[in-house]
Amino acid sequence: MRVALALAALVVSASAGLAGQCGPDKLRTARVAEVGTHGGLFVGLKTYPQTIPLADHEVILTFDDGPTAEFTPKILDALKDQCVHATFFEIGRNAAAFPALARREVAEGHTVAHHTWSHPQPTMRYIPEATAKTDILRGMIAVEKAAYGQTFLSREPTELKDLKLHAPFFRFPGFADTPALRDWLSANNVGVFGVDLWASDWVAQTPEAELKLVMSRLDKNGHRGMLLLHDSHPWTAAMVPMLLARLKADGYSVVHMVPGPGTGPTAPSPPGWTSETERVLAGLKPKLGKQAAHGLKHPTAVKSTPRG
Repeated sequence: MRVALALAALVVSASAGLAGQCGPDKLRTARVAEVGTHGGLFVGLKTYPQTIPLADHEVILTFDDGPTAEFTPKILDALKDQCVHATFFEIGRNAAAFPALARREVAEGHTVAHHTWSHPQPTMRYIPEATAKTDILRGMIAVEKAAYGQTFLSREPTELKDLKLHAPFFRFPGFADTPALRDWLSANNVGVFGVDLWASDWVAQTPEAELKLVMSRLDKNGHRGMLLLHDSHPWTAAMVPMLLARLKADGYSVVHMVPGPGTGPTAPSPPGWTSETERVLAGLKPKLGKQAAHGLKHPTAVKSTPRG
């Protein structure tokens, strides 16, 4: 609880610092959503049958796979210009390589969360459970050190239960969880975040094409949703200022997620819901299984795999 309150205080402080610069011409963060993860949480309609409750024309911005030296600063500049806050699901080795960027994200009021140490490709389903847990824990430790300055007086934690996370939010690479890993994270009060909308920016495209795709998917999703972007691609870095301007013009509001007490809240999926993640992964299973059978620890990426 003290960790969550400290993070909330950082967000308030950062927002207050920008207050004088955030006039009505800016998109701005409209509200902060406190998301509790006690006992576990599974949200994001691409993977799970529930999500974060949003009103009409509300959107949550999330970024995966950073920080990167070239593209993360450009995205942070765009967000700061529009007084908008996002959630960054960081790869541990990237946070360790660029700690100043991880610290900047926190200082500017963003939520910095977790996305493994190495982002095994394309998913964690084809590596041993113990290896997956080690990669997740190592990534969390690296992000805690880089982003939040957490220090470990004697030795680094070897168990998740001993690691006090500032933001107990986790996203699986490719959104591909396993029952054992879900149970492990839930038992340690870590929430699992899928997403409602993909920008599909793991595929090279023009910024204009990506913007058109994002807006069309927002329309189809009832003009709301948690959006997945990546701060590791040049087209997305170029598209984000365009996206923020378009959201402002079309009457959207940005919601910022921070850790909260309890569990949730969540909103249920619409009637007829199915997991698009599982449909995609089922289609790739023969190829991925063949790669795993040939002894590849981390199968090579497949373009059509959703990149969380």
